[in-house]
Amino acid sequence: MSGKESQTGTEEKLKLTEQSRSLRKFILSMTAIGLLAVTYVARLYWTAPEQAEAQQKPTQFRAPQTAAPVQSTTPEPKLTTNKTEESPTAPKASSTTSRVSQAAITARTSSSVTETKKLKVVAQVNGENISRNELAQACLDRYGKETLEGYLNKRLIKQACEKHQIVISEEQLDREIERMAKKFGMSVDRWLTMLQQERHIAPDQYRNEHMWINLALRQLASREIEVSPEQLTKAFESEFGPKVKVRIIAHSDLTTITELRKQALAEPEQFGSLAKEHSEDQASASARGLIPPIGKHVGDPSLEAEAFSLQEGEISELVKIANQYILMKCEKRIPSTYIAPQFKVDAEARLRDKIREQNLEAAAGRIFQRLQAEAKIQSVYEDPSLKESHPGVVAILNGQKITVRELAEECITRYGIDVLEGEINRKLLSLALTAQNKEVVQQDILAEIKRAADSRGYLDDSGQPDVKGWLKAVTSKDDVTVDIYVKDVVWPSAALKKLVSEDAKIAEEDLQRGFESNYGRRVEVMAIVLNTQRQANMVWDLANNNSNDYFFGQLAEQYSIEPVSRANQGKVPPIRKHGGQPIVEEEAFRLKKGELSGIVAVGGKYIIMRCTGHTVPVVESIEDVRDELVSYLSERKTHSAMTVKFDDIRQQADVINFLRPIIPAGASVPALNGSSLSSPQLFQK
Repeated sequence: MSGKESQTGTEEKLKLTEQSRSLRKFILSMTAIGLLAVTYVARLYWTAPEQAEAQQKPTQFRAPQTAAPVQSTTPEPKLTTNKTEESPTAPKASSTTSRVSQAAITARTSSSVTETKKLKVVAQVNGENISRNELAQACLDRYGKETLEGYLNKRLIKQACEKHQIVISEEQLDREIERMAKKFGMSVDRWLTMLQQERHIAPDQYRNEHMWINLALRQLASREIEVSPEQLTKAFESEFGPKVKVRIIAHSDLTTITELRKQALAEPEQFGSLAKEHSEDQASASARGLIPPIGKHVGDPSLEAEAFSLQEGEISELVKIANQYILMKCEKRIPSTYIAPQFKVDAEARLRDKIREQNLEAAAGRIFQRLQAEAKIQSVYEDPSLKESHPGVVAILNGQKITVRELAEECITRYGIDVLEGEINRKLLSLALTAQNKEVVQQDILAEIKRAADSRGYLDDSGQPDVKGWLKAVTSKDDVTVDIYVKDVVWPSAALKKLVSEDAKIAEEDLQRGFESNYGRRVEVMAIVLNTQRQANMVWDLANNNSNDYFFGQLAEQYSIEPVSRANQGKVPPIRKHGGQPIVEEEAFRLKKGELSGIVAVGGKYIIMRCTGHTVPVVESIEDVRDELVSYLSERKTHSAMTVKFDDIRQQADVINFLRPIIPAGASVPALNGSSLSSPQLFQK
């Protein structure tokens, strides 16, 4: 065989080998693809067959998936963070609906899910449930009457919408929320967050109550608003018609402005100077009397008539508006703005919409008043005779019954989160009392009410606490019943006092410290408070080199950042022992009259003191004030122990609140009877 034939044979073998390799690679690739497809189909049909079926349907036939099934029993906590905290790589939605905040969408989704199946248990406290019925009753007791009025109004508007076949769509609500947010210069997220944080209006409540009612009334009113040709003509003339550019002088005294008119007639070119010096309207006086051009059908008719009667350079007669007299000088007459025929139709359409918008608010108010006047309402809520004949009904509106359950759900929607927090706290205290084999009896309730009356100065002629007077005052002020006042204020305070009764005993050492603090000797000082160590060193050197009270006071007035010492040339209330600032107290009580302290660093601030003397104690013996001290210290120690105890209960509690995000236990401590223990100030009174 020749070399050429050998080479040809080798090449053919190589080709066959390459082809077999390619074939094997192709078979392996197809096998892998087939396995992936089988795995994918198996996952779809075996793990979620309903989702697989939905995937195979065209988009327009798929059922909307607003929430996972598990959310119907355990709703996802609502997020309170702003949308701007999301990942910057998250895609932005383009539709109008998507522009509404995630908080609103989440609220709407969770609302639709919970409407399908309401939570029977709203919270768990150390393994014990708080049922929805318990929360409903608590909400009704506190807000039932208040909520019923608003709910009847909403149902009244809903009936009118059904009668006129008006439907408020989700897209309309989205646009209205977006419009309101833009009106106040905020994004939708910031607007909803502000409403929730500052006005305690949840996104779903704002959407489904405030915005829905607003849109419904506007649509009901829009059916009755017609723009007449006369209104359109006046609006067209106001925007595009002739105008008069004037300067004005406004004054409330007729004699003065009459004299000013004489001066203006004598020297018209001095009108601007007269306006600057004498006009009571500061906005125009600063511009030498010049105001925006006056048009027709915009402001006061008499002022407009007088302005349009003037020629350039003329001085007007006096025009009285409210309690002022107006004098004008015509600077220029501005002719009408020309509108080309092809743009006139668009201009009229815009003006027609503007007129309708201006009239909508007033018309909506009239519509609502008419609906209320024509409505037939029977309130069963406070009528015992009707309650017997209509069990489970709170009102009858135009023949439709409003049930207790409907009102309860409305109360939960509006106030459920706040009321549930109170019920959780009550449950925690009840469990703590049970664990210690203690209970709050009627005597404890009465004693706590007497204490509150005494502390607020409600005493009868014999000097005893006036319980009736106090209850009348506190319930009328807060618009609550005595029963609710006892449940929400008195019982928690009495319960905590029971729990800390053994921890709030006053020892002799406590009495001694209390006596020294309230009746003992105090140090009279002048003080300078500074921000930095460097500045403190400089001021200390100045005070040390010029050792007298006057110079120290001047330094305090110039350098001190603390308001009391700065305003009073360094003088502050005398410093007592055990007042809450041990470092300051220790340094102050070392000083003798005329001595300068060192630089005392406290809480990031630097304090320099100068001793001006010591007070003389008025009470010499602790026995003279023992009873007052025991009462005062017992109250303070009890309240301190109550705060610590409740914080400890919250920290150790296992609480699940299904109506709001999980908050770390002990994050908040309720104020008892409006009192709180604040951190001590630098210089106490």
